[in-house]
Amino acid sequence: MKDILQFQENLLTWYEENKRTLPWRFNKPNPYATWVSEIMLQQTTVPTVIPYFQRFLNQWPTVEDLAYASLDEVLHLWQGLGYYSRARNLHKCAKKIVDDFGGIFPSDEKILKTLPGIGDYTAAAIGAIAFDHPTVVMDGNIERIIARLFLVKEPLPQSKPILKHHAKTIASEKNPGDYAQALMDLGSSICTPKNPLCKKCPIAIHCKAFHHHPEDYPKKQPKKITPKKYAMLFWVEDQNGNVLIEKRPEKGLLGGLMGFPSSPWKAEKSTHEDLNFAPVEAAWEPIEISISHTFTHFHLTFSILKACVKNPKDGLWVARQDLVHHAFPTLMQKVIQRMTNFPPPLSPPLPRTAVRGKMRKIF
Repeated sequence: MKDILQFQENLLTWYEENKRTLPWRFNKPNPYATWVSEIMLQQTTVPTVIPYFQRFLNQWPTVEDLAYASLDEVLHLWQGLGYYSRARNLHKCAKKIVDDFGGIFPSDEKILKTLPGIGDYTAAAIGAIAFDHPTVVMDGNIERIIARLFLVKEPLPQSKPILKHHAKTIASEKNPGDYAQALMDLGSSICTPKNPLCKKCPIAIHCKAFHHHPEDYPKKQPKKITPKKYAMLFWVEDQNGNVLIEKRPEKGLLGGLMGFPSSPWKAEKSTHEDLNFAPVEAAWEPIEISISHTFTHFHLTFSILKACVKNPKDGLWVARQDLVHHAFPTLMQKVIQRMTNFPPPLSPPLPRTAVRGKMRKIF
């Protein structure tokens, strides 16, 4: 690209005049807030993340506070945000930062990438935004901008190394934090996937796709058909209306979260044989409406069976009204809503957390 300095100046001037007001953007860089926001923003939109971020920092204002919280508390606050491995890694990372670095965030990108849940993108974003290091930050928005700027015709994900190479050629060593956030904001508001506002774009004169249908970039591979899986879910109540719940294994999908007993999730539709996985012997009543949920790599449908038992077996039995106090993923919240007619909790009540020092409200 010619006139790289002019490109950077146009972009940064636009950002100064149009930057979004976001709760994780502080006048003084805050590595902890940057880290939490970047983890939450993975695979999640800004409007969805904002209330979660605000509640998270109200509950745990510092990395030390988070490290001394329990994983159940973290998962409870995270419920509904999805991709729960992020929450588990966030908790692990906080503990490591406290134990190995005295609660001080490392600024070195290589060290950051050794921490749980922090990959290339997150390490670069923390380095640029929190420490003003000249790193190359590449998220989906920035990949789209670079693909259009340089008219990259190779499809994603194969083109990622090419896009990163081009991004390096125009990276700013002056105000790298603002530069990275400027690209993020440009991709969010101007250089959008559909109907980009090219006439309002501050860097349109530098963009090779400006006259070549920018919506066609970045090129992508055809989407694969989403596999389907099926299972029976067993809703068991005792005579007092308490419901049998269980904690899922720490590792794997929805790890460490609460759920309800079910048969294995498999590609074939549920059959009578799946009753062998029922947690108790009972007269099972099928519920007419099924529950469906789409994960990243497959679509799941639960057929629900309900039973009431007189002498409940050992297990975790919870009153209906107390289900809200447990960390259920969105899939299980759908089940609860269907079986209890409770509205889904938008802001679940938080348990009191024992932390070192005084709790501070920052919003």
